Amino acid sequence: MKYISAAIFLFITIAGFSQSEDLYKLESIPVELKTKANAVVRLNDVSVVITSKDELSIKEKRIVTVLNEKGNSAIGAYASYDKYNKIKKIEARIFDESGEEIKKFKKRDFIDRSAVDGGTLYSDSRVLLMGYTPATYPYTVEFYYELESSNTAAIPTWRPITGYYVGVEKDIYNLQDNEDLGLRFKEKNLQDYNITKSNSSTSLSYTLENALPIAPEDLSPSYYNYYPQVLVAMENFSFYGVEGKAKNWLEFGDWINDALLKGRSEVTEETKQEVLGITANLDDPIEKAKAVFQFVQENTRYISVQVGIGGVQPIPALEVDQLKYGDCKGLTNYTKSLLEVVGVTSYYCIVEAGREIIDLEDDFASLEQGNHIILAIPTDGDTVWLDCTSQLHPFNFIGDFTDNRNVLVVKPSGSEIVKTQLYVDSSNYQLTTADIKLKADGSFASKINRKTRGLQYDDRFYIERRANDKVNEYYKYHWSYINNLEILGYKFHNNKVDVEFTEDVDVEASAYASVSGDRLLFKPNVFNQNSYVPTRYRSRKMPIDISRGYLDEDVFKVEIPEGFEIEALPENIEIKNKFGEYHFEISTSDNIITYKRKLFLKKGQYPNTDYKNYRDFRKQISKADNSKIVLKSIK
Repeated sequence: MKYISAAIFLFITIAGFSQSEDLYKLESIPVELKTKANAVVRLNDVSVVITSKDELSIKEKRIVTVLNEKGNSAIGAYASYDKYNKIKKIEARIFDESGEEIKKFKKRDFIDRSAVDGGTLYSDSRVLLMGYTPATYPYTVEFYYELESSNTAAIPTWRPITGYYVGVEKDIYNLQDNEDLGLRFKEKNLQDYNITKSNSSTSLSYTLENALPIAPEDLSPSYYNYYPQVLVAMENFSFYGVEGKAKNWLEFGDWINDALLKGRSEVTEETKQEVLGITANLDDPIEKAKAVFQFVQENTRYISVQVGIGGVQPIPALEVDQLKYGDCKGLTNYTKSLLEVVGVTSYYCIVEAGREIIDLEDDFASLEQGNHIILAIPTDGDTVWLDCTSQLHPFNFIGDFTDNRNVLVVKPSGSEIVKTQLYVDSSNYQLTTADIKLKADGSFASKINRKTRGLQYDDRFYIERRANDKVNEYYKYHWSYINNLEILGYKFHNNKVDVEFTEDVDVEASAYASVSGDRLLFKPNVFNQNSYVPTRYRSRKMPIDISRGYLDEDVFKVEIPEGFEIEALPENIEIKNKFGEYHFEISTSDNIITYKRKLFLKKGQYPNTDYKNYRDFRKQISKADNSKIVLKSIK
C-alpha cells in the first residue's frame, strides 16, 4: 500500500507541476480568451488576512500573458508602499511563449520611485515597478508580492476585470478577518460571470473563471456600473493609528468629523479680521460666502499633500492660512473655517471626482470610495457647491468634475448622502452667431460671437488664460474642417456672476467654398459642423448612456458675393425623437442667406436595442450639417 500511496503522491505532484507550468505557455490559453484580446490574465490570486484592528497582510500572485504591445498595461507588476505599508517580498519572472524562463527580478531589480506627480508638495508614497522592455511578443509575466499594513480602514475591493481587451482565465480573492472586526461587503454585477463564492461572517472567498475579453462600445455606461466587483470594509478599523467604528455613512461621517476634522479650524487673528472686514456690509449669507470664496481663490493655491493620514485628514486651517497653499482637503477645511468666522454654515463633502459620473454607494460606507473633497453650503431648499481647489471656477459652479453624483455631506451627528448639482440639458447652452462675407474665389471673412453657459461654459472658459499661440492652435483644431483658417483677432469676456463665457473671434479662410466652373458650393453651417456618428456594431451589448445633454443654437448670415445668385438650397429639416431634436432652416433676403440651426441632445439611459435608432439620429444630423448651397455666376 505504501508504494501505491507514493505513486499517487508522485502523480499528484507531477500533475500539479504540469498544470502550473501550463500557465506560462501560450498554447494552453483557451482560444476564446485570446480572441480579440491584447492580454490574458492566467491567474490573479489575492489573499487578505486581518490579524488585528491595526494590522493586515496582502499577498498577490499574478500571471499575465501579453499578446501584443497594447497588452503591456495589463501586467500590473508594481506595489506601492510608505512607512505604514511595508513590502515584505516582491519578485517577478518573465517567460517566452513556450514557457521557458528568460528573466528574473528580485526586489533590488525593481525601479523605486515616487508614487505621485510633480503637483504634490510632499508625500512618502512610493512604488516599486518592474521595468521590462520585451524583445518579442507574446510573453508571460509572473509577479508576486507580500505587503503588511497598519491600515484596516481601506480594504482592497475585488475587481477581477480591470480593462478592455483582456481575457481572464482565473481570478481569486480571499479575505480572512481573524479579529472579527465586523466584516461588511457589497456585491455588484456578479450575475453575468462564472463566479463561485464561499462567505461567512469573518471570511470572503470569490473565484472568477474564463471571462471573455470585453471590447469598448461608444456611449457605454462607466465600467464601474457593469464590471463585477465586491466592495469590502470593516465596522471596526484603524487608519494609521486613528481608530474608528462605522457600519453606515452616518457613523462614518461622525468618524470623519470627530477624528479628522475637529480642532483643525483655527486661523490667525489677522485673517479673522480681514474676512470680517470684507463681509462687514453684507447681510445675506450667500453674499458673505461669495466674498470668502473669492478671498480663498485670490490668496491660496493648490498643492497636494499625501503623507500617512494626511492622505485623508486635512492639514490644519492655521497651516493653510500661514503657508497659503493646501490640497483639496486642506483648502476645503480652510474655506469652511473662514465661513464659520463670518457665521455661515458649510459642510465638508467626500466625492468621487472625474469626467465619469461615479456615485458613492448610498447603502455601503467605506474609505476606499471618494477621491476628492468639496464644500456644501445649505440654503433654503437648495445647496451651494464649491470646489475650493479651483482658483478659476465661479462661485457655485462645480462643472463636470463633480456634477450629478452621490457625495457624503459630513455633518455633526447628521452626515448623509446627497446628490450634487445637476446641470439640466438646456442649461448647457451654446449660442453661436456669425456674419460671413463670402468671396467669388471661395474665400471668406467672418466675425463670430459665441456665448456658452452651464457645462459648455466649463469646456470654454479656460482658453482665456492661454497664450496667444495656444489660442490660435485651439481654434484651428476646433474648426479643423475649414482649410487655411487664419485667426485675425479675438476677445473674451468671462462673466462669473452669470457664469457665461463670450468669445468674439475674427477669422478668414481661403478655399472654403468649392469653385466648379461658374458655380460656388459651400456648407452654410460654417462654425458648428457635427460629423460625429457612433460606431456601428453588429451586435450591440451595452446599454446607451448619454450622461450629459446640451443645447446648441446657431445663426449664420452669409453675404453672397457680387455677381452670384442662389441656384440650389438644401431643404429645411426638423427631427424630434426620444433622444432630442434637430432642425435647421434657411431664409434669404436680398444678398443675405440666413442659416438657423438647433441641436438639443437629452441626457438619458436607453437599452441596447435603441442603439441603431440613436446612431441613425446622429447620421441624420451629420448629413444635414454637411449639406451644401450652390451659387451660380450671373455674369
